[in-house]
Amino acid sequence: MLKVFLSTLLLVSASFVVAQSVPDASLEAQFKTIAAEHHGHLAVYAENLRTGQHASFDADEPVQTASVIKLTILLDAAEQIRAGHATLDEKLVLTKANQVQGSGVLGELTTPLPLTLGDTLTLMVVLSDNTATNLAIDRLGLDHINATIRGIGLKNTYLYKKVYVPATAPMPADQPRFGLGKTTAREMADVMRRIVECKLSLDGFPGPPDDGAICGALLTMLRHQQDRDSLPRYIESVDTSEEGSAIGNKTGALDQVRNDVAVISTKNGPVVIAAFTWDNVDQRWTGDNEAEKTLGRVGEAVLKAWSPSGLDPATINWVNPLAIIPQIPTKP
Repeated sequence: MLKVFLSTLLLVSASFVVAQSVPDASLEAQFKTIAAEHHGHLAVYAENLRTGQHASFDADEPVQTASVIKLTILLDAAEQIRAGHATLDEKLVLTKANQVQGSGVLGELTTPLPLTLGDTLTLMVVLSDNTATNLAIDRLGLDHINATIRGIGLKNTYLYKKVYVPATAPMPADQPRFGLGKTTAREMADVMRRIVECKLSLDGFPGPPDDGAICGALLTMLRHQQDRDSLPRYIESVDTSEEGSAIGNKTGALDQVRNDVAVISTKNGPVVIAAFTWDNVDQRWTGDNEAEKTLGRVGEAVLKAWSPSGLDPATINWVNPLAIIPQIPTKP
């Protein structure tokens, strides 16, 4: 059994090993141009997990997360599940007192309503449901979520409180500036990378084979996320409700904020992009919002630079990233 586990670990690790971290100066110049043309601010970090190519612009600037912070809730849920402290099938109950406004559907439904933790996390991701988010925070614990954030080494990422609910404890001095949560593009890219590479343990190493199903559940949620107006905007045109999407992502939006963090399955390997905009002049809540288009340009620039032949959903094993994807032999 140990031999099988070690063999699996080596094979999985090899699929993500990069010989060298390679900055892409040309792509960074494109990010700079896109930022200069945007009526607001932009921060980006992108990395190809297979080749080691990376590019950034203001990637260490602390930014408002909006709903992108929900990725850290998802990661903490995975950590608690692998530790045996939670399960996707466990029962939660939605009550009227827990319902809040904003994105999602649970705030409109009749209570009491039984849900599983898995259902709750799915709604938190797929529809960015705020009520589901608060149910997940209640179940997992705000302190535990932030402890996981600190445990994986993030210094500028923090979940301050539940959504649309007053804080019940003293808040850090910077909370009024950031609202629900803060992060940087580089740090939120690291959260997504851990999910994609199935590195759920705090030390950042791939876990035992059983972790694969947990990561697969998370990736499936992200792959079914329904807001496709930002990073996927110009690079994926299939009907993702029927075709297998090549992108898993989590968006976040406020009047002056549009954010998106994605893993993109390209023909040249999995690519992680974390992109944030703020102080945006265009505050329209439509698909033509300038910031949505700016994020779309970021996604398009990365794909053209690193995988001009396009997307390939099969590059990632969305069901179990610790399972080896069979390689089709190439003809001599």
